[in-house]
Amino acid sequence: MHQVVECVPNFSEGRDQKVIDAIATAIRDTVGCTLLDVDPGASTNRTVYTFVGDPEAVVKGALNGAKAAHRLIDMAVHKGEHPRLGAMDVCPFIPVRDITVAECVSCAKQLGHLLASELDVPVYLYGAASSRDYRKTVAQIRAGEYEALATRIKTAEWEPDFGPSNFVPQWGATMVGVRQFLIAYNVNLIATKEQAHRIALNIRERGRGKSEPGRLPAVQGMGWWLEEANMAQVSLNLTDHDVTPIHLAYEEVCKDAAALSLPVVGSEIVGLVPLRALLQVAEFYIKRDGLLVLEEGQKVRLAISKLGLSSLKPFVPKERVIEYRLGSTSSGSLVRLPTESFVRAVGARTPAPGGGSVAALLAALGAALGTMVGQMTYGKRQFEPLDATIRQLLPIVHDAMNNLLPLVDADAATFKQYMDALKLPKRTAEEEAVRDQALQEGLLKATQVPYSVVKEVNYLWPTLVQLARVCNMGTASDLQVGARCLETSVWGAYYNVAINLQGLRDTARKEELETEMKEAVRVAQEGLQMVLSALAQRKNE
Repeated sequence: MHQVVECVPNFSEGRDQKVIDAIATAIRDTVGCTLLDVDPGASTNRTVYTFVGDPEAVVKGALNGAKAAHRLIDMAVHKGEHPRLGAMDVCPFIPVRDITVAECVSCAKQLGHLLASELDVPVYLYGAASSRDYRKTVAQIRAGEYEALATRIKTAEWEPDFGPSNFVPQWGATMVGVRQFLIAYNVNLIATKEQAHRIALNIRERGRGKSEPGRLPAVQGMGWWLEEANMAQVSLNLTDHDVTPIHLAYEEVCKDAAALSLPVVGSEIVGLVPLRALLQVAEFYIKRDGLLVLEEGQKVRLAISKLGLSSLKPFVPKERVIEYRLGSTSSGSLVRLPTESFVRAVGARTPAPGGGSVAALLAALGAALGTMVGQMTYGKRQFEPLDATIRQLLPIVHDAMNNLLPLVDADAATFKQYMDALKLPKRTAEEEAVRDQALQEGLLKATQVPYSVVKEVNYLWPTLVQLARVCNMGTASDLQVGARCLETSVWGAYYNVAINLQGLRDTARKEELETEMKEAVRVAQEGLQMVLSALAQRKNE
């Protein structure tokens, strides 16, 4: 799996389409870069570009975009609603896949050096790339904006990290840094710019200053006027959507807007958004409103609707959700194989995929059949009195299905780690010790996946018993097959753990796992019989 870095440079041009396109072309034509999104704003006079690639490619892509901007943008005449410091205003690198923050810091420093050496422009490092606390954030560095730069840049405190310590009027300065995924999120108001800004001051983390902080951590914000839409926006940067998720920011804006008797008319996400951030939104409204929404696509649609993300222009998930734009990250994934290909892969003269992957798949299929039974009972008029019960049961089996599917690949991956350990050299005593340690770790890891299968399956039995007592009896055979699959998957997991324990020298852990797995089989056998008995009883009634 190759490394993926995301780069999101913001250029100070959002009105001249020729300039916007020229920068996009420069990035798009860089070998190894995939341009995912171009989001211009006329009022802000700023365009956000989002592209991905390996570390070397994204540095080149950012440099090529900067070269185009250097030819075409003149900051001396630039005006816009958004704060800005330079033609390429900010350029963050964001770790996406198989890459560390430290490696992204290296990308930022490479770009800073290249911008200075090839374009002779000042560059400041920020975020994880900065080593100076007083100039760690964009807000600190951009204080006073472009207009104050001519004076600030000449002071020792604000000497650039790269490039000349003199004012370059046509360019200004660029901030290059490293951050986690930032969500640029704007809430639309029929209000004045001043009213929107008042709400932003209430909400953003730093509020109105140290004596009057705002309510939401990990949030930056301001209010501005969006001329092209004839309305105001509370413009927010959510720097950590696990700390302050999108829905919380939206609801807080709505609360303050209601207090001022101002209508909220939707919102927008600028650039791309992680799938998990939209699912957080969906889960909030599902819980708050007592909804039953299971499928990922439906949850995304719910989030779009609740936030009004299509109020200014259509929010198309396949274009705006980063995971959908990147496509599958599961190259070589077993669960993504066609059924025939998977079966033939199991039947091939190779040790993996083997019994562990098959056990995990059986468990996922068993949970899927339970999900199907719930779906075939819920929402039908003749079973309407059962809707409240099914609403409680269905998410449990559906979540188990989703949790079990990745274990099909995980089992094969842990087996590969063990096989790789077997191939380690053993020519010296030191090499043999390293190899032996790797083998012991590999054996222990190989028990973890089937152990996870067992835990997930055995958690389901009470739910399946309840489902058996109320489900549409036209699906009884499906639930019987599902229950049998689940019990068999526990036996499969038991056998896989047992064979790996044979070589494990950690006696205490070995005995503990043996005891737990024997108990797991007993629980599965008992659970199966309870499901079958409940169905049989209903058939005889």
